[in-house]
Amino acid sequence: MDIDAWVWWLIGAVGLGIPLVLTAMPEFGMFSVGAVAGAVTAALGFGVVPQVLVFVVVSVALIAVVRPIAARHRAGGPGLATGVDALKGRQAVVLERVDGNGGRIKLAGEVWSARTLDGGQAFEPGEQVDVVDIDGATAVVM
Repeated sequence: MDIDAWVWWLIGAVGLGIPLVLTAMPEFGMFSVGAVAGAVTAALGFGVVPQVLVFVVVSVALIAVVRPIAARHRAGGPGLATGVDALKGRQAVVLERVDGNGGRIKLAGEVWSARTLDGGQAFEPGEQVDVVDIDGATAVVM
């Protein structure tokens, strides 16, 4: 039984696809696509040298182009803080005395209940405070 070259290339593509699934390394997928391109080249009747060249060119091109794009997406970069996370680190103005038991501040144009991070500390109306955390509907300040 004589197996055509394109079948061997497809077997190779499947063989390269298995480690892709097991290890989640995208490079194996790029080599697998290169092997499929080699199979197409073989099916069109080209010789061994053009098949190998197509495999190498397609694989290297995918690694050179797709891998940096995937790395950028994986890194993600700095995300924008939203919701209460966006309020952490901001400054607020004390409206009513704030101590370990509570008080009121004006934060981002809204009135918030607040308490100090250090229970023994207190802030008087008009003082600037830094928001270090949001605990439910209460800003924790210092």
